[in-house]
Amino acid sequence: MKLKKKTIAAGLMALLTMMIVLSGCSSEKKTNAEQKGDVTVNIGVQGSTGVLPYARETKAFEKAFEKEGVKVKWSEFASGPPHFEALASGRLDFGATGGTPLIAGQSGNVDFKAIAVTTDGKKGNSIIISKGSKIKELKDLKGKKIAVAKGSSAYNFLYMALDQAGLSDKDIKVVQLQPDEARPALDNGSVDAWSTWEPYATTAIFQTGAKSLADGEDLNINAPSFLVARTQFTKDHPNLTVLFLKTYERVMKQFIDHPDKVSSDIAKKEKLDPKIVSTVLKRSNLILSPTTPEFAKAHQEQADFLYKAGGIKTKLDTSKVIENKFVEKALENK
Repeated sequence: MKLKKKTIAAGLMALLTMMIVLSGCSSEKKTNAEQKGDVTVNIGVQGSTGVLPYARETKAFEKAFEKEGVKVKWSEFASGPPHFEALASGRLDFGATGGTPLIAGQSGNVDFKAIAVTTDGKKGNSIIISKGSKIKELKDLKGKKIAVAKGSSAYNFLYMALDQAGLSDKDIKVVQLQPDEARPALDNGSVDAWSTWEPYATTAIFQTGAKSLADGEDLNINAPSFLVARTQFTKDHPNLTVLFLKTYERVMKQFIDHPDKVSSDIAKKEKLDPKIVSTVLKRSNLILSPTTPEFAKAHQEQADFLYKAGGIKTKLDTSKVIENKFVEKALENK
């Protein structure tokens, strides 16, 4: 299938032009700043039901890094792409995003590493429709308006789903909206469908009776999500990078071992139905893993698809941004 380049490129390439290359010297030892205790770890967070948002509320990272004399600062983002603008400018050290923002970041020469996989992503993205929609299958999207945050994992998922249905970008109208704008647009009929990720899909389904038209599991689209880190930070502070991953794993285990408590805590904080939170967590399939050959293959396939579609100008070798040594160290003796 030939996709019109301007449609996909407009969202991704606008993002990429804002990105700058990071550079600097590396060190495998603690820097003077770290030894003096005036290091601040900048962590990005999005959404309200994931491991990092929960860790922020429970101050898990503050407690872990305080022992090393290190401060923690949080920055909130609406989606994955803004993480990479912050990484590029040195304002962010760690974050969690889907695979498509990684591809955009690598294409824009942002200096970062994918330091762990957090989910296979099969249930992470969905195309949802309103309760009374007459759309029954993907091919019915022809001629419809579809909301999506360009450059997000849901953006790539939308185009891969269209490809499977034998549709092209010429058959639909993409409406660029972030989740807080897309949900009202779907509710009031301004758009016919919404390609999004969790927890937004499940929340819309529970609260408005919206329906899932297709998700990654339905279409067998493996789209791993990652923890990402600013390369220079990992070189300057390898021990803190491992500590970040160890702390992430401890919080993740709370989700796995005590799902009812975590669901209750999040539901109370966000004023959500506990059933919504519980469903989102069950769909998340949380893991902390090195990028295995299977995950690497899936991520490379996404990049190849975007290159073929014209969303990125350069064919990427995604293995160049994958770095497993920190998570392997963090998971030793597990």
